[in-house]
Amino acid sequence: MRIGHGIDVHRTSHDVTRELWLGLVHIPDGRGLVGHSDADVATHALCDALLGAANLGDLGRHFPDSDPRFADVPSRRLLEATLALVAEAGYRVTSADITIIAERPKLADFMPMMSEELTQMLGTVVSVKATTAEGLGALGRVEGIAASAVVLVEEI
Repeated sequence: MRIGHGIDVHRTSHDVTRELWLGLVHIPDGRGLVGHSDADVATHALCDALLGAANLGDLGRHFPDSDPRFADVPSRRLLEATLALVAEAGYRVTSADITIIAERPKLADFMPMMSEELTQMLGTVVSVKATTAEGLGALGRVEGIAASAVVLVEEI
């Protein structure tokens, strides 16, 4: 068995038409995040944790923001590709846990949907939680959203 940990942070967009996606779920009352892809910090942190557990580097190594193929790509596609890489390396996911750090929007109503979407993709329960930065720093000023993920994988 191996453990992986991932972190991602994206700045809040000033483009009011940019959609907010977290944990593969569209959050209609939130301002979108700046990123080359859809900037889903929760899914990106999960991908990094998965890649780390399989000793495959990080998300930027496999899906660089300098590559136009990944412009505005849905994080669902990044997660699918990441899961394929992890399986090719000889591992399967047995557990995953994500924490999203955001002052706004409030995410309690969306966390069960995030957990369900991610659980379906990974084939194991994915816990999704949220907290705030208590008004401290850039996250506390709602200048962005961050997420942290931990996964457990086992050899197939």
